[in-house]
Amino acid sequence: MIEIRSVPPIPGLNFRPYNGQNDNAELAAVLTASEASDHMDRHVNADDIGRAFQNLSNCNPHEDLLIADVEGKMVGYSRGWWEDGPSPQRWYILTGFLVPEWRRKGIGRALLYGMEQHLREIASTHPPELEKNFQVNVTQFQVGTAALLVHSGYQPVRYYDLMVRPTLEDIPQIPLPEGLEIRPVLPEHYHPIWQLVVETSQEEWGHHPRTEVDYQAWLESLEFQPDLWQVAWGVTANQVVGEVLTFIHHVENNQFNRQRGYTENIGVTRSWRRRGVAGALISRSLMAQKAVGMTESALVVDTDNLSGASHIYESCGFQVVKRDTLYRKPLNA
Repeated sequence: MIEIRSVPPIPGLNFRPYNGQNDNAELAAVLTASEASDHMDRHVNADDIGRAFQNLSNCNPHEDLLIADVEGKMVGYSRGWWEDGPSPQRWYILTGFLVPEWRRKGIGRALLYGMEQHLREIASTHPPELEKNFQVNVTQFQVGTAALLVHSGYQPVRYYDLMVRPTLEDIPQIPLPEGLEIRPVLPEHYHPIWQLVVETSQEEWGHHPRTEVDYQAWLESLEFQPDLWQVAWGVTANQVVGEVLTFIHHVENNQFNRQRGYTENIGVTRSWRRRGVAGALISRSLMAQKAVGMTESALVVDTDNLSGASHIYESCGFQVVKRDTLYRKPLNA
C-alpha cells in the first residue's frame, strides 16, 4: 500500500490502489475530464485503459497506481514508472489526473507526494551508482501543476512544441536530392526502417537505448501505419537514408470532429543531412495525408533540437500551438 502524507481534511476522501479492470471506466472518465480542463485533445474509454495497461514497461498498475476517491467516487489518480536514460541516469516518471471540480484542495499534492515516496522505495532497490531523478511533463495550460512542482523542488529542463499545419492546401513541392528514391514499404523493410529510428533517436536529448521489446511494441502500435510512410532509399547503397513515419489517430479525429494526420518520426541519416531530404519527405507526407482525406497535420518538436528542425517545419507551413515543459528533481531532494 502506498503511504500518503499531507492528506487534506476532506470528508470521505480515501486513497487506494488499483482494483483491476473494474476501475478502468472511472480511470478513463477522470483522465478525459482532467485533460479537457487542461485544453488537451484526448478522450479515452475503458478499453483504451485496458490496452495501455497491458503494454506498460517497468510499471505494474496493481502496485504503481494510486487512486483518490471521495465518498466512493474516483476523482483523481497518479501513476509512476521508471526508464533508463543515458548512462548512468534513471528517471522515475510520474503522471497524474484530477477532475477540475476537485482541484486546489490538496488532493493533487497528496497524489504527487504519495507517488514520489513510492518511487523512492522502488529506487532504493536499484543500483546506488545511478543518477536518479523524478520527471514530470506539464503543458502550458497546467499552471497549477507547474506551480506545485516548482514549490516541490522541480526545475524545468526541456521544452517541446506542438506544431500544427492548419490546412493541407498549398503544399510545397520539394524534390528529393539526386541519388534517392521513394519505395513502397514492404514487411522486409520494417527492420531497416527501425534501424534508422534507433540511429536518429540516439541523438535526441534524454535518449534511452532501444531494445527488441521496443521493436515489437512498435510493430503492434496503433501508430504503425506503413501505407502512409514516406521512406527514402539510396539508389546506389540500397539503404534507408530518410523517413517520415506518418500516422492518423482515427478515433481521436472522430472524438474531436477533425481530420488530422501526424507528420512524425522524422529522421535522416547523418551523411544525407542539410541536403533537403527532410523537407522533401515532409512534403510527400502532407500530400499522402491529404490524399486520404486529412485537412490538417501536426507534429511535436524539441525546441532545443540542434538540427534546426523547428525552422524546417515552419518552412513547411507548421505553426506552434502549444508548449510542454519537462520538469525534473533529484530523488533525494
